[in-house]
Amino acid sequence: MRALEGITILDLTHMLSGPYGTMLLADMGARTIKIEPPGRGEGTRRLLENDPHYSHAGMGAYSLTLGRNKQSVAIDLKTPSGLDLFYQLVTKADVVASNFGSGVTERLGIDHETLTGINPRIITSTITGFGETGPSPNRPAFDLVAQGMGGGMTITGHPGEPLRAGIPIGDLGGGLFSVIGILSALQARERTGKGQHVDISMFDCQLSLLNYMATMYFMSGQQTEPNGNGHFVHVPYNTFRTKTRHVIVAILTDNFWGNLVELLKDPELEGDLFLTQPGRLANKDFIEARVQAAFEQETCEYWLEVLSERRIPSAPVNDFDHAFCDPQAIARNMRIDVKLNDGTVIGQPGNPVKLSDTYEDRYTAPSSVGQDTMYVLGEMLGIPAEKLAEMKVAGIIG
Repeated sequence: MRALEGITILDLTHMLSGPYGTMLLADMGARTIKIEPPGRGEGTRRLLENDPHYSHAGMGAYSLTLGRNKQSVAIDLKTPSGLDLFYQLVTKADVVASNFGSGVTERLGIDHETLTGINPRIITSTITGFGETGPSPNRPAFDLVAQGMGGGMTITGHPGEPLRAGIPIGDLGGGLFSVIGILSALQARERTGKGQHVDISMFDCQLSLLNYMATMYFMSGQQTEPNGNGHFVHVPYNTFRTKTRHVIVAILTDNFWGNLVELLKDPELEGDLFLTQPGRLANKDFIEARVQAAFEQETCEYWLEVLSERRIPSAPVNDFDHAFCDPQAIARNMRIDVKLNDGTVIGQPGNPVKLSDTYEDRYTAPSSVGQDTMYVLGEMLGIPAEKLAEMKVAGIIG
């Protein structure tokens, strides 16, 4: 059994932020039905669809991952009959998720005000660049725009040049907060009996993720400068080259520092000046240069072993191969295999949410466009096969 079994989501999302959020909900058991246009389907399907390395049978890595555990129903919402079918599905659903640009749901007639008139218990969720209120609801945004507007790029990388996060945290942050909003609305519905609208702004999400660093700014008026892989408080807290891979050392307490000095046996680091954090911070460049000189004499594997023996916080800087082959990742099922419809097996990241009782790893292949249309409309709405066949010929469904 999975935690969200019994919850039905109509998934109108595309690209990354919305599909990532609904993928997580689908992983946890929500019946997630992609509603997409007949023919070529929604836009995510175009991403890498013909790439020789990152596609399979005309489906790119985006759709292969974000479409798992979802069904696909192809309906033309721009036709009166197609919109009526969607409204019928809304009466059977719990959530309608989308990430269209501002105003699109109103133009299509699938906004919260319309849908709550059809089903007062429906929860709608939208992810947009800047939310649905304020002076900028119509401003378009993608991941880089959100990262840049949200302040995080000014504290990433090295001084003098803003740098975006390698992980598309602008998009993924919107997806993550949409899941929190949807689950909160489902819980509130248990008390009130009514659905509500979840309005997620990618810009808001990036501001929230600044967290204590934003509070530091409000208290001091001073902008935190980028520190590369280092830290603006703790020293040494950085990545260091070795004979093989880079290794991370994170000294957060004076006790950790003492253990590191004992390990390195460097007289230059043994002075009283470095015993506490203020002294280490004032001499950051000197300390990290001495640590670097020591670390490059041995391999990453050597340092991980001796650092672990002294319980000094450390880690390798993993590439994807090392990350997904790590015994911890394997033990927690974070490297999964998904069997596609033609029998091909591809690897993907697993679900990081681990529940003790209502958690079952189950990953079904992403559906092709409209693969489940006839089954879902017949099963959920009771429409006879002959009528569905007529709708298909008319182009209402696909």
